[in-house]
Amino acid sequence: MAEVRPFRAERYGDRAGALDRLVAPPYDVISPEQRADYRARSPYNVVHLTLPDSEQQAASALASWREEGILHRESADAVWALSQSYIGPDGVARERNGLVVALRLEPYENRVVLPHERTHAGPKEGRLRLLRATRAQLEPIFLLHDGPRAVVPDRPPDLEANGDRLWRTDDLPNLVESQLLIADGHHRYETALTFHAEAQTEASAWMMVVLVSTQEEGLTIFPTHRLAEHVGEAVGVEIERPGAELPGTVLYTGGRYYRLDGEGLDVEIVERAAPEGVTYTPSREEAEAAVDRGEAEGAFLVRPAPIDVVFDRARRGEVMPQKTTYFFPKLTSGLLFYPLD
Repeated sequence: MAEVRPFRAERYGDRAGALDRLVAPPYDVISPEQRADYRARSPYNVVHLTLPDSEQQAASALASWREEGILHRESADAVWALSQSYIGPDGVARERNGLVVALRLEPYENRVVLPHERTHAGPKEGRLRLLRATRAQLEPIFLLHDGPRAVVPDRPPDLEANGDRLWRTDDLPNLVESQLLIADGHHRYETALTFHAEAQTEASAWMMVVLVSTQEEGLTIFPTHRLAEHVGEAVGVEIERPGAELPGTVLYTGGRYYRLDGEGLDVEIVERAAPEGVTYTPSREEAEAAVDRGEAEGAFLVRPAPIDVVFDRARRGEVMPQKTTYFFPKLTSGLLFYPLD
């Protein structure tokens, strides 16, 4: 069973300015242009830590912010109830609730925390250098469980920024017999495991995570379409331009649409076609436009992977192609930090 507990968070104080100007999306979805914009919003914006010019620059900034009172440590341990109000790519307004806790790290082989996507060495190396330098969990990762849904308090939130609301609470989630599925944050989880193997401290054995129930009404998963410089060995049957509901895996190339047949998830059908020069976008319109502009030979349009299928595959020890899932919205970075000293 997963072991979770409250934690003594570090967070921005009033001296840092408005929280809306201090937070940002996770490091791995921020473009160079967006990074520059977030850095310009405030000298204390979280991207100065999560996407620094160097790891030592992040460590120096973190130390000086603490000395200046920009960051302060909470006086007591707490679980934090988190509610995110958002409008999805489908234009529907929703609310997703979860709990922010400290999770004891477990190697994958213990079958407590389950991955569902393959990772790459490069991102983990960079995150490990940053973790060594700062000795702090700067961003939470996103995990799913099959337990009861989180309930947020019926009172004004303790923290609020850009549609996110946080409340201090004592309520730990009921995870009896639950396995946890990494929805977003595979690279950071594996980095934390590596760091703990090096540090071998009680503090390094824990990680800040957001737990969301699979029963949560606001839990949504969207597709991530594939753009390919070369479409590889894709062969399909030509069809009319599909509507919002795709009839299967669809290839758009040369102004025409083709349905690709095969077994498995749509992203696995695409992978077997062995496309080259693949990039990703959650927007079907952008994928098609990129092909029309000549920036890609083809766009593979895919349907979202069902959550129950992803969880079942993970329980069987299977991993799927990168960006099989697109849980929306991303978690916000900068609301809470978790020092490891």
